[in-house]
Amino acid sequence: MLVQSLVFLIESLGQLWILTALLRFFAQAFRAPFRARAGNPIADFVMALTDWAVVPTRRVFPSLFRLDTASFIVAWVAMALLNLAVMLMVGSVALSSPSFWSGLVAFAFVGILKASVYLFIGLMIIQAILSWVSPYHPMKPFFDTLTRPLLRPVQRFLPLIGGIDLSPLLVILLLQVLLIAPLPWLSQEAIRLMRWIGG
Repeated sequence: MLVQSLVFLIESLGQLWILTALLRFFAQAFRAPFRARAGNPIADFVMALTDWAVVPTRRVFPSLFRLDTASFIVAWVAMALLNLAVMLMVGSVALSSPSFWSGLVAFAFVGILKASVYLFIGLMIIQAILSWVSPYHPMKPFFDTLTRPLLRPVQRFLPLIGGIDLSPLLVILLLQVLLIAPLPWLSQEAIRLMRWIGG
């Protein structure tokens, strides 16, 4: 029971930190208004949590194709370390096997994909709520910019129904499909590669 509680705590805090690093990556990738100390409290929060890891990493991995490579790599490494810590706590791992480390990297990448899906589901929900109840909220442009790349293709063929935009709902459903079908299969393949034996 104590181990399970500790695993839950570590996973929850670790996933939260990874989500902030991914938010930093996607905000830069989609050119969202994301300047700390400029009226964006989310930016202040994310910068405060991730600067200590992202800034030094950026010296080794500079931006590539105008993407904040350092933020993505930091999130990926953090996911791998989080998964390794949990595995060591709840089961046995074949650390001496070369395939374990390649599987761990692959498993962490799938974890990053899952975390990104959950992140965008949350962003879609917030964006939809702001659109309905507070369309002039000062944070709305931030969420609009982050969700627009996913909403725009759907809005091209899904017209307004009774003056209501249902594209966020459809996008959320499509993201849920990713969590149900391909991503769990990829996770299982990575686990098989690691040959991890759970406790």
